[in-house]
Parts: sequence; C-alpha cells; structure tokens
Amino acid sequence: MQKGTPSSSRLSERPYPVTGIFFRTALEPMLDMLSTYLQFPFVRYAMIVGVLIALCSSLFGVTLVLKRFSFLGDGLSHVAFGAMAVASILRLQNDMLFTLPVTVVCAVLLLRTGHSARMKGDAAIAMISVGALAIGYLLMNLFSASSNLSGDVCSTLFGATSILTLTRAEVWLCMLLSVCVVSLFVIFYHRIFAVTFDADFARASGTRVEAYNLLIAVVIAVIIVLAMHLVGSLLISALIVFPAMAGMRMQKSFLGVTLFSSVFSVLCALLGILVSILAGTPVGSTIVATDMLGFLLACLCACLRR
Repeated sequence: MQKGTPSSSRLSERPYPVTGIFFRTALEPMLDMLSTYLQFPFVRYAMIVGVLIALCSSLFGVTLVLKRFSFLGDGLSHVAFGAMAVASILRLQNDMLFTLPVTVVCAVLLLRTGHSARMKGDAAIAMISVGALAIGYLLMNLFSASSNLSGDVCSTLFGATSILTLTRAEVWLCMLLSVCVVSLFVIFYHRIFAVTFDADFARASGTRVEAYNLLIAVVIAVIIVLAMHLVGSLLISALIVFPAMAGMRMQKSFLGVTLFSSVFSVLCALLGILVSILAGTPVGSTIVATDMLGFLLACLCACLRR
C-alpha cells in the first residue's frame, strides 16, 4: 500500500459516509423549517382539515366514478363558489353556514332534474354550474368592498391561501362533518355498494335506491363545501377522481379500491401540504399535482404487474 493512502479500516471508521453527509446537510434545513412552521396553529389546522377532506372525498369518489357522476362534484363546486360570493357580500363571519345549505339544495335539484326526460343530468349540471360561477363572479365585482378582488377570486377558485386562514371553530366544524360523512359511509356501506353496481337489482330487492342516491348527493355537497378551503372550487374534482382511478388500477374489489383510494388520497394531501410549506407553492395546486404524480405511478405499477 502506498504511503499516504488511507487504509480500509480507517475509511470504515469515518462516522458518516460522503453520501450520508450530503443528505444530512440537505435535509437538516428542510426539517428545521418544517418544525418551525408546525409550531404555528394555522399550519396544524391546515394539515388536520386537509387529511379529513382527502379521506371523505376518496370514500365517496369511488361511488361517483363508478356511477359516472364525476362531473357532479365539478358542478356543485361552482355552485359553492356562487354561494360563497353571496356570503362574502352579506358579510357573514362563517360563510360555511350559508354555503352548505345552498349547495345541498342544488345537489338535490340536480339529482331530481337528472331523471327528467326533458333535461338530462349532464345538461342540468352544465347550466347550474356555469350560471352559479358567472353570477358569483358578477356579484363579487358589483358589491365587493375588498381592495384585492382578484386575490379573493383566485383564493376561492384555486384555494391559494384560504386553508391557511381557518379558525378553530371552522376546524371543529370540519371535523364534525367529516366524522358524520365517514360514519354514514360505514353504516350504509352495503347499500351504497348495491346502488353503485346494480341499481335495478337493488331496487328489486327492496332497497330504496332514490333515497340512497339522495344521500350520496347530499354527502358530496358537504364534501365539496369542505374541500373549497383546501383546493378551491376549480380543483375539487381532482380529489374525487384521481384517488378513485388510482385505486382501480391497483385493486379489483370495491372494498380494496375504496381502502386504497383512501390511503392514497390522505398520503397525497399530506405530502402536498408539506411540499407547499417547504417550497412556498399554492396548497391546492400542489396537492392536485401530487395526486397526478401518484396516479401516474399507480398506472406504471399496474403495467409492470401485467
């Protein structure tokens, strides 16, 4: 061995390899920044609400995708935007108390008109969603007293900063509604399964199909109102569609798809919020981008399994 060359024993005695030192140096500032941000209550509120909303949307998202009602969430999100605009004009402290009943009523109307022979479901969703979006933006321009109208509209549509302004009362309300949504899904799981796959057989066996369709529409309306604080009204469909489609790529049974989509949605929401905190990107679009990346990975895994 040449003089001055370190022996293998001395190399092994180094406390950290070169790669370990590199990753340690790169991760320490990020972890310090994350621990600093987690000390603020509004960041913890955002993570709690984000995980609960992702869980609720993924549970009923599988049913919507299988029943070909994916655009129902998009239409109701536009209705919620119009209702939130009216609530802001009325100077309501908690706009959810006004937005939630209006969205539920519109969900019932969409369900009723969808069975009409004169107006199909997709036409009713298009008319109500576009009309509510236009009226909401018009009212915000005519009566809004805010000096940053474009910022308010952007925050409502894309969820840029609204989730970071949640109060403790809104967090408790989101937790209560999320517990109700999950409880309804668990209690009526078999009925929802029957209505999703074969409504005619379920009706023949004595199941009240119309009542459970109404229950699904009302629950979706509640999820839409909750999700507006997370991703905004234009990106809500991503929380419903991407986890369900990823679950269908990886699992075969309804229960397996539902469980996989729930875990997938929660992990993507949590990862998206953490990335948005560290990188300073908008919360809603970061979560949707994480869902898209997760869906592509699920498609790749499904192709490799074949």
